[in-house]
Amino acid sequence: MEEREQLDKALETLKQFTCALAVQAGQSEEYGAQLWQGISRSAGLLQELAYYHDYGEFLCRYEVAGHTLADVLVWQVDHFKLYMDRPEEMNRYRQPRLLLAAFETMLQMEKEPGKFLEKMRSETGQDIL
Repeated sequence: MEEREQLDKALETLKQFTCALAVQAGQSEEYGAQLWQGISRSAGLLQELAYYHDYGEFLCRYEVAGHTLADVLVWQVDHFKLYMDRPEEMNRYRQPRLLLAAFETMLQMEKEPGKFLEKMRSETGQDIL
C-alpha cells in the first residue's frame, strides 16, 4: 500500500470513529461528519484525535491559548456538574458526549480564544458567594 493510500485509509478510519462517537453521544452521524470536517482541518486536533483513537487517552500536546483538550474537558465537567446530579443527563457516563464537546470547544477556541478564556475563568460550577 502506498503512503497516500495509507493516509487516506487512516483519515477515513478517524472520520468513521468521529461519526460513531456522535451516534453514541446521541447526535446524528451528520453532526459527526461536520465535526470531523473541522477536526480534519486542524493539524493539532487531528493529531489529538488520532492519539485518542489509538490509545484511549489524550495526548495533550496541542494547546490553544495554553489549554489542552484535557483542560477543556475538566472545565466542561466542572461547569456543567449541576447536570451530573440528574440521572438522565449524567455526562460522566457519556464519555463520547464529553469527548466530542471538548473537540468542538477546542475548534471554537481556535477561532475565538479570548471568548473561551474568559468563560473558563469566570464560569465554574463552584458555589462561590
